[in-house]
Amino acid sequence: MRKTKETAPITTILGAETAVEGSVAFTGTVRLDGRVSGKIESQTGTVIIGEKAVIEADISVGVAIIMGRVKGVIDAANRIEIYPPAQVDGDIQSPVISIDAGVQFNGK
Repeated sequence: MRKTKETAPITTILGAETAVEGSVAFTGTVRLDGRVSGKIESQTGTVIIGEKAVIEADISVGVAIIMGRVKGVIDAANRIEIYPPAQVDGDIQSPVISIDAGVQFNGK
């Protein structure tokens, strides 16, 4: 059972067929289901990495909810939640970190 706290409604969705190279800067809540290479940034926003997403980026956000593949540093001002079948390869930093059983995590 997922124990996520309420997040704001999703304001932007990048679908499974989407590929972005460069920086993604946003406010609100964004869901990524495609491929992103570069940086993902938001001072207070929430990023949701979907199960089919492949992300090769450094992430700096308010809240990160991860269910897909991420390679890069994740820094969240409020919290990081990682759920299966997520695969995270990189360091994570946040005051609150939740990693469910079944997640593949390689970092510190």
